[in-house]
Amino acid sequence: MSEKRVVMVVDMQNGVFDTPRHQREKCVSLINRLTRAAEVTIFIQHTEAGGLEVGSEGFALLPELEQPAGAFYVTKTACDAFYDTELAALLGQQDIREFILCGCATDYCVDATFKNGVSRGYRIVVAEDAHTTANRPAAEAQTLIAHYNDVWRNFIAPKNPPAVKPTETILESWKAN
Repeated sequence: MSEKRVVMVVDMQNGVFDTPRHQREKCVSLINRLTRAAEVTIFIQHTEAGGLEVGSEGFALLPELEQPAGAFYVTKTACDAFYDTELAALLGQQDIREFILCGCATDYCVDATFKNGVSRGYRIVVAEDAHTTANRPAAEAQTLIAHYNDVWRNFIAPKNPPAVKPTETILESWKAN
């Protein structure tokens, strides 16, 4: 996909998963496969009062999530990982223009980060099977995940078309390059 194999992992935190999430174990397993194969991993962590304070157990990443040596960490306060954070500066310092996006929650933080990232010109591939969310009043998690994969797959950005691919396809393309 790019000169650097970059994975951005959104909000895979203890406090976020206090609310049950669809196929947690499968999602974590696929994210771990991606981060093992990546050259650069960026973990995005949400902070707010009520259990997600920096340094708290709720703020910490899930214990089963592998954290590669040299990984980067960005703290955010809004759904969008670019909003009032150092993410854009970090990507610039690391000369990153393309990345794989995965994590939680599909319909909030992953979606907001995806849309802002595409609008900023980053080439984004969503790992279609490595993001998750909770059941919501309007729709079950499985329906939301399928819906957002479809929205992102058909997202119109003529000069910067994003992609949505299974983790296995991403890993195979990395092996080929």
